[in-house]
Amino acid sequence: MSEQTQERGPSGPRRVVVTGAGMAGVQTAVALREQGFTGTVTLIGAEPHQPYDRPPLSKAVLLGTAESSAFDIDFEALGIELRLGCEVFGLRPADHELDTEAGPVPYDVLVVATGAEPVRLPGAEGVPGVHLLRTLDDVERLRPVLARRQDVVVVGAGWIGAEFATAAREAGCAVTVVEAAGRPLAEALPAEAAAPMTAWYDDAGVVLRTHARVERVEPGAVVLDDGSRLPAGAVVVGIGARPATAWLAGSGIELGEHGEVVADARLTTSVPDVYAVGDCASFPSERYGERLLVHHWDNALQGPRTVAANIIGAATGAPPAVYDPVPYFWSEQFGRFVQYAGHHADADRTVWRGEADGPAWTVCWLRASRLVALLAVGRPRDLAQGRRLIEAGTVMDEALLADPARPLKSAKA
Repeated sequence: MSEQTQERGPSGPRRVVVTGAGMAGVQTAVALREQGFTGTVTLIGAEPHQPYDRPPLSKAVLLGTAESSAFDIDFEALGIELRLGCEVFGLRPADHELDTEAGPVPYDVLVVATGAEPVRLPGAEGVPGVHLLRTLDDVERLRPVLARRQDVVVVGAGWIGAEFATAAREAGCAVTVVEAAGRPLAEALPAEAAAPMTAWYDDAGVVLRTHARVERVEPGAVVLDDGSRLPAGAVVVGIGARPATAWLAGSGIELGEHGEVVADARLTTSVPDVYAVGDCASFPSERYGERLLVHHWDNALQGPRTVAANIIGAATGAPPAVYDPVPYFWSEQFGRFVQYAGHHADADRTVWRGEADGPAWTVCWLRASRLVALLAVGRPRDLAQGRRLIEAGTVMDEALLADPARPLKSAKA
């Protein structure tokens, strides 16, 4: 039976296609096999490289201390077909087919895991020396910048900007970070939590320019809107990312306000037989009472298990698996290990553990005395214990919680 005419088997889908070969796509394919799926699994990736993990790109791979961050997975042994260097540019749900540059690809069940793409700096495309940091090819272009110790201007003091600035300083580059807001991580953290991080830049020898907007980028320079001219052998843009979903236009799949696929609690989409997972999809959180769009590694690791369970469960009649995680991410910057768990948007109380100008501290956010989120700097035990307390919805004693010498788990009310 040919691929084009193979029928959906009596026990459920026999052909699952996953588009996107990043963490979410790879883990979906692996989870299907781990959970017992015996049909065809095809993983399609736009890049020609063997699927790889992204977090090491801004650290070990960029600095040359690791040659690769390829996943240590034997796809052949798992019976996962890889189609790499194959861009997907359309979806026709009525035909159960993807349109790719290599021709149409049929599916019984499709998993959209195309991730996110970096936001580009307006007016900077085509200017020599302007870089993004998202892919392995981006890293290969940036390595010579560090090797030559060029003057670097980083646009954006978010997570990726701070991580690249850290690596560039370690390589001996002069680094200036330009941020339109008044502090680092303005879109990710409240002012009180992000404010202490401003001093980290100065401590590392990085010049941080806040309330600074880029007027234009020229070869060898960045010009700010106040007329300042910053020398730049290279410019690295880190001003955010957006879901890579433009290829879904006209497919009938519902997209949200940020262009993300709107998935339900089972990570199914508005179109039958199509799931979405990872950076490209939002999901409703009963825990937090709102829809979440999480652009972090752990989401791309955890969500695929739910997708695989529901693909298999739809055929076996098993109860649907619901995805409602405690979001988690981490960052290594300026010699500090920064971790965050939860979602602080509707917290009504903030409790500090430790001094913000010290080497290690934690911020805890509470709602109705229950721990809903925390940011831990150099306190991984707080993070590990706090994440479990958030999952359990534990009521906390604020006075005990504020004592940094007390284990966080012992601060229960």
